[in-house]
Amino acid sequence: MNHSPAPVAPRPLLIAAALTLLEGLFFVGYGVLELVHLSTDRLSMGLTTSAFFLGYGALLGWCARGLRDGGSWARSPVVFAQLLQILVAWSFFGGETKGVAAGIFVVSVAVLIGIMLPSSLKFLADEDTRV
Repeated sequence: MNHSPAPVAPRPLLIAAALTLLEGLFFVGYGVLELVHLSTDRLSMGLTTSAFFLGYGALLGWCARGLRDGGSWARSPVVFAQLLQILVAWSFFGGETKGVAAGIFVVSVAVLIGIMLPSSLKFLADEDTRV
């Protein structure tokens, strides 16, 4: 019986997964903060905003784990999220939010690069060969 160790994800993909996990944790934290600061005059908006950010953060966390484990299914939602976040960064670019926009942009581009490198694509494509 061949018990070779499971292949380890390439470093760029692990970095992309870690950054995606950090994004997910940030969004979950934002959702929790939104829940903590609920007020009766905007209850409906606060609850839906909280639910959105909690769900979005949880999805990113789940996809980060999928990337780390070599799940090709996780690539598309993470790429889509990063593209959306680049658009958000563009909308924040200017005035006092320039630093926030730059941070969002840099992290999103780093995740996209980490996912799209040939070694990462090969690791994600070889999903059927892992046990």
